[in-house]
Amino acid sequence: MEDDSEFTIAEMVEMKNIYKEIGEETLAPDFCKGLASSFSLSPNRAGKPAITWQQVHNWFQDKHKRTHPEPEATLEPLRLEFRADLPNGAAVIFQCELDYAGSKAPDLSELIFEAKSSKDFAWYDVACFLNYRILYSGELEVRVRFAGFRNTEDEWVNLKAGVRERSIPLEPSECHLVKVGDLIMCFRERYEQAVYYDARIVEIRRGPHDSDRCDCIFLVRYLLDHAEDKVGLEWICRRPAGEESNNREEIQLPPKSIFF
Repeated sequence: MEDDSEFTIAEMVEMKNIYKEIGEETLAPDFCKGLASSFSLSPNRAGKPAITWQQVHNWFQDKHKRTHPEPEATLEPLRLEFRADLPNGAAVIFQCELDYAGSKAPDLSELIFEAKSSKDFAWYDVACFLNYRILYSGELEVRVRFAGFRNTEDEWVNLKAGVRERSIPLEPSECHLVKVGDLIMCFRERYEQAVYYDARIVEIRRGPHDSDRCDCIFLVRYLLDHAEDKVGLEWICRRPAGEESNNREEIQLPPKSIFF
């Protein structure tokens, strides 16, 4: 699933919808080549590496395997080891062992993350975690490589404040899940680039739609600068269910803006 992190959220949503429509036909090399070319030429991928047809093929292949799983195999215990270099030059090693005997192994492929860049305070998909360190304050920082960016853009990110489970794109039939006061991640065109920022839902104008199309309009307020914008559902990603910061009862929003 490592190729998964090379795609933008919009591309993953499109591939998900395509797989729903044509299923195993997505594994054809010619089809993958055409879709890879379409993604690579998209304005939203400007300045990012081109997508190869093998990456597209691998994504659909993984999707097909998850949809049609093979019989469960017996798994050996999984041993994990993490090393952290302390400021005084010493090192500490964390070890743990996961024994899956008699139980189904968790699907680690779904544990994908996003991290906030200190350069523009936008959220980007994480390609991989390269290293981590413990500060004198006791806080943990991780070295992050952002999906679609070169190693020159790697950053140290505070694990608690700047790394989280990836936000979830919404299907047209899921717009009812979005409520006033929700913390969401919203696509924003800014300074000749389009990135994702945290925002709150201020108002919602519900519109007619079906399972394939949503005409609802959402007034959002970006947390970065409190600017407001009216966007469609395709610009919004919701936070995972149960996240503490998404508790609407604790959200204090400024007075509502006039929608129209």
